[in-house]
Amino acid sequence: MGSFPLQNRPLRLAILETDTPLPGIVAKYKGGYGTIFTDMFRRAVAPSPLESVLTISTHHIVPDNPSSETSWRSEYPPLDEIDGILITGSRYNAFDNDEWITTLVEYTRKALSTTITTAVDGDIKKGVRVIGVCYGHQIVGRTLGVPVGRTDHGGWEVSVTETKLTPAGKQLFGKDTLKMQQMHRDQVKGLPAGAELLAETDTCPNQGFIIPGRAITVQGHPEFTAEIIKEILETRHDAGVITDDIYRSGIDRMADEHDGVLLARAFLDFLQQ
Repeated sequence: MGSFPLQNRPLRLAILETDTPLPGIVAKYKGGYGTIFTDMFRRAVAPSPLESVLTISTHHIVPDNPSSETSWRSEYPPLDEIDGILITGSRYNAFDNDEWITTLVEYTRKALSTTITTAVDGDIKKGVRVIGVCYGHQIVGRTLGVPVGRTDHGGWEVSVTETKLTPAGKQLFGKDTLKMQQMHRDQVKGLPAGAELLAETDTCPNQGFIIPGRAITVQGHPEFTAEIIKEILETRHDAGVITDDIYRSGIDRMADEHDGVLLARAFLDFLQQ
């Protein structure tokens, strides 16, 4: 991983924003999760220009006004105009049945069902690749028929956490363990048909999976920085969502070295294959 040669054209990646970051994060990055992921990919391809590898579009699919379907439904990009989608993290529950969530599941299902096509000019287009991050990982799991819910003991995983890689994960990442920023208490409770498990922890046995040519997912947040984690931890601690012990542990580990850029490069390799 790490070598990204010039292609006939940059790959077209649509980032589906399933939430809005906290105010301090929006101010720092001057945008939402699309901007944060774009920054992650830019660091992953440096010193090459990101624009030589990816053309990124951002689509906010959570309705500000649920009664107005036009505004959020129109955000979905036509599948024949993109090469991949990335579904972001979210504060919402992937197992809920709000209309925008079930619409996302159906769109993801259609993306996973796309096939290889050949255009009139002879250009071969692969099926649309799907990347799921945290909530997106859970949405992909749900789409493929796997239950999603709270961790068995309802506990949180937060901040930089070491995950144990499976043989498939070791082959993909070239190491035995992977450190990821975490912020979740939900999990995908099983493995979809045809998927290979990539990583696990005691708290969350499914930390990500890959279906070659179709989808790659991770429960962690490769796009998160220490500053982002800090604001989320402080906000959720102040609201009583996480305990003092979890908060202090998360603060202690938030600036630890992690493999976010390595994960971003794995996503790019997956899109290019």
